[in-house]
Amino acid sequence: MSAKKCPQGFSSKSVLKKCPQKKCPQRFIRKNVRKNLSAKNVRKKLYVLTIDADILVFVVPHQFVEKLCNQLKGNVKSSAVAVSLIKGLSGKSTSSKLRLISEDISETLGIDAAVLMGANLAPEVANDNFCEATIGSKNLATAIELKKLFHTDNFRINIVQDFQTVEICGALKNVVACAAGFSDGLGYGDNTKAAIIRLGLMEMMRFIEYFYPNTRIKTFFESCGIADLVTTCYGGRNRKVCEAFAKTKRPLYELEAELLKGQSAQGPLTAAELYDVIKTRDLLKMFPLFEAVHNICIGQVPVEEFIGKIRNHPEYEDRSNAEFH
Repeated sequence: MSAKKCPQGFSSKSVLKKCPQKKCPQRFIRKNVRKNLSAKNVRKKLYVLTIDADILVFVVPHQFVEKLCNQLKGNVKSSAVAVSLIKGLSGKSTSSKLRLISEDISETLGIDAAVLMGANLAPEVANDNFCEATIGSKNLATAIELKKLFHTDNFRINIVQDFQTVEICGALKNVVACAAGFSDGLGYGDNTKAAIIRLGLMEMMRFIEYFYPNTRIKTFFESCGIADLVTTCYGGRNRKVCEAFAKTKRPLYELEAELLKGQSAQGPLTAAELYDVIKTRDLLKMFPLFEAVHNICIGQVPVEEFIGKIRNHPEYEDRSNAEFH
């Protein structure tokens, strides 16, 4: 896109004026990025922005995906490709099938959808710090083309076809980050936090393998897996909000508004959706950490009881006979 010939009154100056300084202070938007500022209604804005687009990048809180896709429906080329950076679970899951947000996007718009996840906290990406990400797509040719778009000297990309694992890791790590935040807020140290991260990883793997038995263990060692889990448990928004919750007992929505300044902590909402999925299938005993995070977030269990809820985790069961014979 050319900034010299911006239609509809676009200009790089007007775009920069619209940059939300509370979210991206001292960040500069490249001149080839433009924003629709003239259309007076949302549907028309979306039409202008998407009707000729080849690639649509979705970066919204996951509870708004359905409404957004319905607004886009009919205004997208059939050859376009969607790339979802959205962390969460679809509300359209059934008792027999887990549903992914990328599948919702693909079905509603009638286009292919890939996902991009990884250990890349937004402020550091904006500072052009070295980081990496994982693109997951069932279509290898699509993944290769998307890598050409996103891959830079300081934003390195790997591609995998195990897109389900890539996407679900992005959702579940936020729930584990809530647990890490509880631990920090309660004053526990690095040993406890490391145990929480490990138990959380095991529950993530168990959950994904339950719904997708053919998942590749190697995918968990991509940026979307362990790397993203670790960075989110130390530097993410969900950890920050849940640490404050453990310290103050103030409502999560108040802390989110105060600490995140308009951004969203998706962990508590994802924990609720996750709880519904595992409860419906009578799997709660397999996921005590996920269950505890949800019950604490809704006020059913005091945060001080969190460690007690994972102390007898299934990971600590005696498996000596199986392991040593």
